[in-house]
Amino acid sequence: QVQVVESGGGLVQPGGSLRLSCVASGSIFSLDLMGWYRQAPGKQRELVATITTGGTSNYADSVKGRFTISRENAKNTVYLQMNSLKPEDTAVYYCNAHQSFTSWGTQVYWGQGTQVTVSS
Repeated sequence: QVQVVESGGGLVQPGGSLRLSCVASGSIFSLDLMGWYRQAPGKQRELVATITTGGTSNYADSVKGRFTISRENAKNTVYLQMNSLKPEDTAVYYCNAHQSFTSWGTQVYWGQGTQVTVSS
């Protein structure tokens, strides 16, 4: 099995910064796409950013110019640098990772989430 663990969440004031980390471990052959999602109470889970093995990234319009996703393939780790945080960024942030198998197709792994609260 593959385990995914996020860290780095916390309470920050508007305009502040946080850096989230996510490490995958366990039965890893080779990870493919990795990404960050977030979910606020009463709202649907939404995509924040994704990044390919080659470093190609995509962002939700709401975070473009403020957040940066990166990864270290050798460490099976993905990061999310969050700057200029706004109250509307408050949510539980989840990391996910994909791994493709010839017989099984693509497996998707999710972490337990880390809370980010932006408030005065």
